Amino acid sequence: MRLVFILVLLVVVFAIAALMVWRHSDRRADRAEMDRLIALQPSDPPVFSHDMVADLPEPARRFFTFAIAEGTPLYTVAVIEMEGQFGMGDKVDPGYMPMRATQVLAAPDGFVWAMSSNGAMRMSGSDSGAWTRFWLYGIAPVARFGGDPDHARSAFGRYVAEAVFWSPAAVLPGPNVTWEPVSENVARFTMRRGDLQQSVDVTVDAEGRPLHVSFLRWSNANPEKVHRLQPFGGYLSEFRKFDGFTLPTHVEAGNMFETDEYFPFFIADITDVSFPQPDR
Repeated sequence: MRLVFILVLLVVVFAIAALMVWRHSDRRADRAEMDRLIALQPSDPPVFSHDMVADLPEPARRFFTFAIAEGTPLYTVAVIEMEGQFGMGDKVDPGYMPMRATQVLAAPDGFVWAMSSNGAMRMSGSDSGAWTRFWLYGIAPVARFGGDPDHARSAFGRYVAEAVFWSPAAVLPGPNVTWEPVSENVARFTMRRGDLQQSVDVTVDAEGRPLHVSFLRWSNANPEKVHRLQPFGGYLSEFRKFDGFTLPTHVEAGNMFETDEYFPFFIADITDVSFPQPDR
């Protein structure tokens, strides 16, 4: 009987050790992808001039002149530190848990959002253009998916929309970004990368401050768990200046934006935004 107990204990120890090695491998992959994206930061970017946006629709001009100060170096890769709440439930029972996260945002090339929660569930993990993977207590994998066209398309929608308010230099007009008018206070931009394309509506106030973004996101966050286009978006507030950029530091976002089913599962307060210079 004692031998059986020892064998069972050894199996448990080896299983825990294997899961810890697996979790460590995920963290290394997060770091490697973050480093890859940071390396895309332009080393000597042009500086912002109002002339760059003179031909854009009026709401878009307003947005850029609010978000980017004249003469600001146009760094396109941002590192965002945040804390807040992440909803694990639905509109009726949100199941919010506290979270902290670091995000590297490099539209149109990719992003990594690495989070941890010290709440009752103690969840940690990351999202990127290639994966979603979360762990419970650091040793139990509770969600692992991605690596397919549906995931890539859904992730692209997320980080393209976030680029509007956290790395506005990345959405200036260019070969892969176009802008068009929608109304007096709304402009729509479209970003492309290979076969991926995403349009986002940006609503601004009289000063050009972005109040919210909205778009149709490819998602299976629905009762049928079927990927389809459905409303997504978020509200932006509490703007602060970071190295010449004026960015929102409070964001509330979720599925079915501007409908009765809207559920803001992502509520974040930004503690810092930086534009790191990679080692060349």
